[in-house]
Amino acid sequence: MGYRIAVVGATGNVGREMLNILAERAFPVDEIAVLASRKSLGTEVSFGDKTLKTKDLDTFDFTGWDMALFAVGSEATKIYAPKAAKAGCVVIDNSSLYRYDADVPLIVPEVNPQAVHGYSKKNIIANPNCSTAQMVVALKPLHDRATIKRVVVSTYQSVSGAGKGGIDELWDQTKSIYNPTDSKPPKQFTKQIAFNVIPHIDVFMDSGETKEEWKMVAETKKIVDPKIKVTATCVRVPVFVGHSEAINIEFEEFLDEDEARDILRESPGIMVIDKREDGGYVTPIECVGDFATFISRIRQDSTIDNGLNLWCVSDNLRKGAALNAVQIAELLGRECLKKG
Repeated sequence: MGYRIAVVGATGNVGREMLNILAERAFPVDEIAVLASRKSLGTEVSFGDKTLKTKDLDTFDFTGWDMALFAVGSEATKIYAPKAAKAGCVVIDNSSLYRYDADVPLIVPEVNPQAVHGYSKKNIIANPNCSTAQMVVALKPLHDRATIKRVVVSTYQSVSGAGKGGIDELWDQTKSIYNPTDSKPPKQFTKQIAFNVIPHIDVFMDSGETKEEWKMVAETKKIVDPKIKVTATCVRVPVFVGHSEAINIEFEEFLDEDEARDILRESPGIMVIDKREDGGYVTPIECVGDFATFISRIRQDSTIDNGLNLWCVSDNLRKGAALNAVQIAELLGRECLKKG
């Protein structure tokens, strides 16, 4: 037996990717509903070899549906997620709305699968921020071996993390560079993104951090270990898809780079490509469309007693959003909502 699944926000980048991944991974679906706002009503989306028409989220009845994968913003989630949860449909939410709620599990299946059993408190499971998701996949197996004290991370985040508007702005500005009469001033971002980098993602907080940087700190503590100290600098770069991170890790005990490489090679969800030669590492363009989180440039940090550096790259629309949501659905099905 399969599940009755609803995908909320099915016409957006992440919603479409959720549908692709559900089909690619042969998720056991008996029935699927694709939901969107009224302005997108009737828009066609693909699910495997099928073409589906979107239904109106505002009037949809979630009663009798097993899971709803939400790929809409926090404002819409605030309205519709409680309705779905109250109707008995488990919500897997990609927005930031419930990530810091103590009664809502925040899950990366390779890292804290046991947390899924906490879904029943509110019938909601939160999907972490895209930049956090790929980082904790790399941190957890190393933490299990040598206990992480502190993480310093600098991110290089693609424009798709800002949605379709971010992709369009990079494309339009890049073209306008070669056509000065067709100027494209920034709208989605605070400064020009084409041929530039912007050290600003989400809003600024009183501490001087941006909200994106704060999210990486809070979410890593919730998912992996509240004792880990994390500091982040999050930067938007002119890349369409794929987030990259330079991660510096300080451990309680010494961990040799060769052992770390072996541990990561054996860890779920990770692909190690780490050769000390030209091109012996992974860049964002090479990770697009892949399920894995790629790790390269593993090396000792000689400036501290127990330090390592590594480079981490992942498709943010997949592991950072849609794939992780589908993996949560798979985990929920195996552990909590067994059919047949």
